[in-house]
Amino acid sequence: MSSETPPKTPFDVTGWSIEQFSSDVRAPLVGIAFWSAIALPFLHLPLLFVTGLSTSTEAGAFVALLVLNVVSVFLGHSYHGQ
Repeated sequence: MSSETPPKTPFDVTGWSIEQFSSDVRAPLVGIAFWSAIALPFLHLPLLFVTGLSTSTEAGAFVALLVLNVVSVFLGHSYHGQ
């Protein structure tokens, strides 16, 4: 019997933890959400002033952008500019 360890494969999860994965994924997502929350209002302005929300499609797009902005603020509020 040999005490040699087999070579690692791309799917080897030895030493991997869900907490490490979670922290590796969370930081970029929080940053993206933070900067999206800053940029999204600039999409609201042309929609409001150029189109005036004259159709239901434009009103729906405005509401969707507003909801996306609220979600981005909620998800990005803990960003500290790493």
